[in-house]
Amino acid sequence: MARVCQITGKRTRSGNNVSHANNKTKRKFYPNLQKKRFFVESTGEWVTLKVATSAIKTINKNGLEATLRKAHERGTLSL
Repeated sequence: MARVCQITGKRTRSGNNVSHANNKTKRKFYPNLQKKRFFVESTGEWVTLKVATSAIKTINKNGLEATLRKAHERGTLSL
């Protein structure tokens, strides 16, 4: 599972490099993924997740368990 956020499901997107002469060549846009450890208070354990930085901000705001629950409801959770 390379370059996919485990919470949001963000993955590599494709697009074009456009030169000054308007030549177009394929390129990739990668999500800003980070390996981050989170503490799960209910179980008292640490969990390592590969998440996008936007997901880290969401976890800091809403809490890990609430974010995991919401991601599971959306169907984007992949652990």
